[in-house]
Amino acid sequence: MASLHIDVIKALSEIHPKPSDITFQYGTAGFRTLGSTLDSVLFRVGLLAGLRSKKLDGKTIGVMVTASHNPEQDNGVKIVDPRGEMLEASWEGHATTLSNAPNTEQFIEALNTLIQSTKIDLSRPCNVVYARDTRPSGISLISALEDGFKAIGCSARNAGVTTTPILHYLVRAINTKGTPESYGEDSEDGYYRKLGLAFKKLVSGRPIIQPVLIDCANGVGALAVAKLMEYLGDTIPLVLENISLSTPGALNNACGADYVKTMQKLPPSLMDHLQFGQRGCSLDGDADRLMYYYLDERGQFHMLDGDKIAALVASFIVELVKSSGLENEVKVGVVQTAYANGASTKYLADRLPVKCVPTGVKHLHHAAEHYDIGVYFEANGHGTVIFSPHTQARLAQYQPSTPAQSTALGHLINLTQLINQTVGDALSDMLLVEVVLAHKSYTGVEWDSLYVDLPNRLVKVVVGDRNVFRTENAERRLVSPPGLQQKIEGLVQRYEGGRSFVRPSGTEDVVRVYAEAVVKSQADELAFRVAGLVYDEVGGDLAKRPKEFL
Repeated sequence: MASLHIDVIKALSEIHPKPSDITFQYGTAGFRTLGSTLDSVLFRVGLLAGLRSKKLDGKTIGVMVTASHNPEQDNGVKIVDPRGEMLEASWEGHATTLSNAPNTEQFIEALNTLIQSTKIDLSRPCNVVYARDTRPSGISLISALEDGFKAIGCSARNAGVTTTPILHYLVRAINTKGTPESYGEDSEDGYYRKLGLAFKKLVSGRPIIQPVLIDCANGVGALAVAKLMEYLGDTIPLVLENISLSTPGALNNACGADYVKTMQKLPPSLMDHLQFGQRGCSLDGDADRLMYYYLDERGQFHMLDGDKIAALVASFIVELVKSSGLENEVKVGVVQTAYANGASTKYLADRLPVKCVPTGVKHLHHAAEHYDIGVYFEANGHGTVIFSPHTQARLAQYQPSTPAQSTALGHLINLTQLINQTVGDALSDMLLVEVVLAHKSYTGVEWDSLYVDLPNRLVKVVVGDRNVFRTENAERRLVSPPGLQQKIEGLVQRYEGGRSFVRPSGTEDVVRVYAEAVVKSQADELAFRVAGLVYDEVGGDLAKRPKEFL
């Protein structure tokens, strides 16, 4: 019976000691905090990824070093399971336990406990593929991760600097290679080739697409879009902005998808670049989120967020399913979170089933898998479309009876190739949006007019311990602290069309407050009043209370 190489693990573990004053937690986005504190975590994640691979009989596990939309000084790491999906929930706890073992001896003890409790056969092979975004801290963190791979004896493939969605793609492509479920060529070029070919087929014969401006957030998306353009040819002109990868502090700074969604305005760096009526979009730091927008003829900014993308894409897919003659066999559904704008939920619910789940990609992805075609987008611009294996098989076998059905079927099959079904992917989603707009002959104005957003506001309150706040009903109701939900409901009743909820962040010690109302000023007021309730609840000092909460 094989066993751990204790001497090797000890020697390498001592190089990566755990900071004594930090407690780490594997959350919805993996581990994420200041990059300077994560050295020990990366080493231990290397071992954990190896053990996960051994548990799954040598299937390739992915490891991505990124902090997505966070500021440049942050970093993080997440583990990707064999089909390109998020790490199985039960293993999130193992990751947290291993990361918090205070010293080498207790870390080894925790490893042995994990091996015994999950019945891992250490004689099995282990394989990983790993990558990082452009953060400066990524270089040293990758080195710590590689020490973890050495300690467990992993065969490791370095995918270099790339987007999070490409890493997810690679994991699935490697694990399905040579099988009937082959996802594509297991290389970055294979990813670009797959998307480029599908896009060309889908826009063939459509009017020329006008130039689209892309805010690359000064992140790895700048590299990826430049490469993707080689495979798109002249089908879609792309204008790249915020592509500085060497300017310290530029990553996600006053640009990118999170800035647009949070501030609800155009990044300052684009003011002189986005033309009236032109479509623009912003990626985030690792290119898994996408936010669209345009300026009308008066120069007014209009945001087209994840909810707008879901409405556009879902209604288009429903039309294609109907046109193909498969509406009685293939059921399309949409998954949202409580952050979805109430107007978008109403628009979608009039057309197809809509389900609300807790925030976090793993919840959305899992729920979307229950539909034949599941569409999920968070309002923040993270989302994708999943075609079930049964549905993909049905599309391949189906014999259309008219030319119109044949055309619609071809479009559906090409969509299965264009869409990165493993995870939200800003590049794939951007091409998907452009396909729908080309088919519908929509500008940003027509797309925006599908429904009118209810005014909303999102604010955050810094707290000492976010775990004090617990929720139910897909995070739409607080159950702790006791009594706070009733106070919130009392406030909400004072505002026409009022809706508000409070939930703890999955990645930092803040509580997020969302509010909607019919009038913008009332949505703002409701959000800040609820934030004030939260601030008071956690024992905030009134003298230090932020003035906007008063």
